[in-house]
Amino acid sequence: MTLCVCTTPGRPFPLGAWAVGSGVNFALFSRHADGVTLLLYPDAAATLSSQHIVLDPALHRFGDIWHIWVDGITQGMAYAYRVNGPYDTQEGLRYNAQRVVVDPYATALTGVSSWDFVRARDYDPAASESDPDAATEDNEGHTARGLIVDCNCDFDWEGDRPLKHTWSQTILYETHVRGFTAHSSSAVQCPGTYRGLIEKIPYLQELGITAVELLPVHEFNQNELARTDPVTGGRLRNYWGYNTVGFFAPKETYATKVGQQVAEFKELVRALHRAGIEVILDVVFNHTAEGDVYGPTLSFRGIDNPIYYLLEDHPSQYKDYTGCGNTFNCNHPVVRDFVLDCLRYWVAEMHVDGFRFDLASVLGRDEEGNVAYNPPLLERIAEDPILRDIKLIAEAWDAGGAWQVGNFAGQRWSEWNCHFRDQVRRFWRGDPGMRGELARRLCGSDDLYQSTGKQPLNSINFITCHDGFTLNDLVSYAEKHNEANGEDNRDGSDANWSANYGIEGDTDDPQIKALRMRQLKNFIATLMLSRGVPMLLGGDEFRRSQRGNNNAYCQDNELSWYDWALMQSNGELLRFCRELITLRKRHPVLSAEHFYTEKDITWFDLEGAEPDWRSEARSLGCLLHVEQLEDTQLCLLFNAESHPVEFSLSPDRIGRGWHIAVDTGRPAPDDAPGSDNYLQMDERPTLRLIDYSLLVLIRK
Repeated sequence: MTLCVCTTPGRPFPLGAWAVGSGVNFALFSRHADGVTLLLYPDAAATLSSQHIVLDPALHRFGDIWHIWVDGITQGMAYAYRVNGPYDTQEGLRYNAQRVVVDPYATALTGVSSWDFVRARDYDPAASESDPDAATEDNEGHTARGLIVDCNCDFDWEGDRPLKHTWSQTILYETHVRGFTAHSSSAVQCPGTYRGLIEKIPYLQELGITAVELLPVHEFNQNELARTDPVTGGRLRNYWGYNTVGFFAPKETYATKVGQQVAEFKELVRALHRAGIEVILDVVFNHTAEGDVYGPTLSFRGIDNPIYYLLEDHPSQYKDYTGCGNTFNCNHPVVRDFVLDCLRYWVAEMHVDGFRFDLASVLGRDEEGNVAYNPPLLERIAEDPILRDIKLIAEAWDAGGAWQVGNFAGQRWSEWNCHFRDQVRRFWRGDPGMRGELARRLCGSDDLYQSTGKQPLNSINFITCHDGFTLNDLVSYAEKHNEANGEDNRDGSDANWSANYGIEGDTDDPQIKALRMRQLKNFIATLMLSRGVPMLLGGDEFRRSQRGNNNAYCQDNELSWYDWALMQSNGELLRFCRELITLRKRHPVLSAEHFYTEKDITWFDLEGAEPDWRSEARSLGCLLHVEQLEDTQLCLLFNAESHPVEFSLSPDRIGRGWHIAVDTGRPAPDDAPGSDNYLQMDERPTLRLIDYSLLVLIRK
């Protein structure tokens, strides 16, 4: 029914739904639409609109913006749109007024979990694939809606300000909001929520974390998948969240109450900042949940398809540089403004400290799909005055072949360093010829970054991340085991550079268990001893396992959730991780934001001579003596051989007075005895390292 209330034409900006006086101003971009109807819902639970307003182009359109002010709209009400226009796939136009679409600028959504993506398809599946007809069945009642949230409400930030940790101070911890506390062992009052994460902040502080990198919290439909687990028969869910439906909207189901997701996310940020921990969001601007031509019409497709997406020369099809069916048209001026508006909102209104951009190379593709030399969006993000001090992290590749690690978009952008991941894994696995690569990664990957004027701070170092094996599984499985994903184990990477050391999966063999523990410590120590910015995958510090699944994107269950009982059973590794983070913080030579010079570091082999970098040897030593940073010297020794080795470390070469700070070949607590309990090293001319172990020596 048509609403008979007080309205005015309103104004064309800002886009979205914003409280103005006693009502709300609605503004929606659509260049090619013939008409727009605003649907209003009395509350978040209502699935059918109680009122609608047909916008008059003569009154309610300014340029490409459709807008209206409606009196009496209050917080907690919901809204959506119907957008009229031609359904002409040959021209890339997919308007269908029978499809209810959500506002791309909605700051909260409701009903996402019950959104029926099948009913949301814009085409008639019985029609010709080459020239489909528009679907005629109305899908209202099976869609999400925008939720009216007055962002000028009474939330008290209590003086919260950006922390602005330098990159040299930063220890990243990648985690999932729900999975962090969903397991019953978390013992929190609000499991699987923003507030549940708040309850675990003391744990993060004790570990030494300075920033959490959260997997997507932008709204997504966790129930979009139709597949089931072939073993249990249970329905699989979108757990990771890399299929965004609301870029301005925090995930509703991570809140404890319907409609409180904005306030509770702000509570989380405020609490983390109070604890000295920054908040980095993993954001997915490379594609949307609308998928390919057979996907649902949720928002952008039904509002202005040829503006928001990269289309093929035959515009009925989508260009796909993401592997997800579509590619966001990031360098169209309208879409560029959308991305910038979104980032500014999360920084200025939600107080986040930075972003990690999924498949970030897509953001550098022009409207033809080519990787641009100087992409305007990436430059705008780096130079935007509101975003000027935030952390920017790129996954510097995409599924279309763009590979930009070491050369991504200027000095402000840091990058996930996949070379660090792969080559450190290969060194410790014992692959031949890798000690030169280990040396480069320890030094901040100067081979990747120095020639382009970048520094170690541009390298985000990691051994594991959400996408792949956990650290425990990296040393427990030689092959991936993704059968539970329902894709016949075809999904997930085969290039894991992992090893099981004799038995696939869990074992009671004491020798294998001891070797795996050494390798876990070796990986953590190497991460913390390397210049660049370390990122720890959440749960690795107490051996969280996914039972060999290296692509657990659809496993919203105990396979992915953190089992906090592991803190007790694997307390040895947890303590080691804490000590190595502390060691890194105590010695700024390890985290300096510039590269070593030749005077700062001396490399040597087992005999104390210059290493032959072409050799297949799997051992290496170095002496760090950067006088301008500290008066402490460090000596690092690495042995990835399958047998013990002896380093010749005569006092004539490295001096006297050394203490053992880390020895992964010793049992706890002598593996990392702590800054007040360094072990005295005897004055023997040789130092023995058992197989697969490392030592850190300290001299003041």
